[in-house]
Amino acid sequence: MELMTLVRAQWDRGLAILFVLIGLAMLLVGWVGVSGAEVVVKQLPYVMSLGITGVVMVAIGAVLWVSADLRDQWRELRLVRLSLRELSGISDLATPTAAHRKA
Repeated sequence: MELMTLVRAQWDRGLAILFVLIGLAMLLVGWVGVSGAEVVVKQLPYVMSLGITGVVMVAIGAVLWVSADLRDQWRELRLVRLSLRELSGISDLATPTAAHRKA
């Protein structure tokens, strides 16, 4: 069950890896199809369907991975902010402007 807990916690990274792998597989199949066709007219369907879709899938996977990293950074920054507020004695509900007015 540890694997399912990891997948639930890191669903965005798992989805990113899945998109990148599917995209790379599509690019590989497209490349094999293009290399087997001698005439440009027969290569275009592979480029249009598998090539472009594969690149888009890899790009979506990259965006998902960056989004997961940003979410982790935001979570860390929130913990730092809460720790600083706790150390300074400011309540969690107080806004920064209200805290400055008190001082």
